[in-house]
Amino acid sequence: MTALALGALGLTLSLVVPGLLARARWPDRAPAAAVVLWQAITLTAVLCALGVVLAAPEEVVRAAGSGRPVATTALLAALAVAALIVARLLVSLARVSYRSRARRSRHRMLVDLLDRAEQHRELDVDGLRVLDGALPLAYCVPGRSPRVVLSDGALRVLDDVQVAAVLAHEQAHLRHRHDVVTESFTAFHRAVPGPLRSRVPLDAVHLLLEMVADDAARRRCGAGAVRGALERLGDDGTSADRRRRLDRLAAPHARPVVLSAAVAVASAALLVLPTVMLVVPWLDRALDNWPL
Repeated sequence: MTALALGALGLTLSLVVPGLLARARWPDRAPAAAVVLWQAITLTAVLCALGVVLAAPEEVVRAAGSGRPVATTALLAALAVAALIVARLLVSLARVSYRSRARRSRHRMLVDLLDRAEQHRELDVDGLRVLDGALPLAYCVPGRSPRVVLSDGALRVLDDVQVAAVLAHEQAHLRHRHDVVTESFTAFHRAVPGPLRSRVPLDAVHLLLEMVADDAARRRCGAGAVRGALERLGDDGTSADRRRRLDRLAAPHARPVVLSAAVAVASAALLVLPTVMLVVPWLDRALDNWPL
């Protein structure tokens, strides 16, 4: 029954929980803790898949009362499939990481060539690049030599405090290496088979990381500056994600210590309890049955 329980848990975490968590509103109060929970859900789903692959053959062999040759064959097949799952995840992560770094390297070269920051000497920020253009843009290029990129259009529509808020927002992305978090979720998304694949975790984590950066900018420059910058740099004002960010910036804010602690405990429990309650008892029985 271990394989069945792990399979049910894995499918629940992959197909049911993401939709419920993405629609919840409490993550807006503790976005960093919610990102940790998403990571725990993703990792637990992977561990459940590995657990099913390893547990199912042993349980079938034990129930059928098959001999040692059949048990040995089942063991080798289970180990091969588990290795394939791990290899698929690692290859996906390597591909996403390589492509992201290559793309960022080319992007850094381009923004360095097009930089006009010398015309804005009042902005004394390491790695800042200013591009010519009427469209208000602000983003960062992470990596070993990070860049924060603003357009002339952004500098025209933002006042000094709002510019400082935008810089604080982008620097928070760089400081906390949000690109690494995004890459890991992207790699997992691409490694998952099509029928089980969903963009919900990837999109939800992207929004939460924006909220984390909003909070860093709010602590430095105030909620009004961050909200004003977001309104002026937004595209058309109809995005649901952008509206959520604006709404939380308009609401009173206090650090949700209790909520963050509760989510951290839940994340740890999600990783540990299935192992303790399902895998350890199964492993104790399996060691007596597998041919060693």
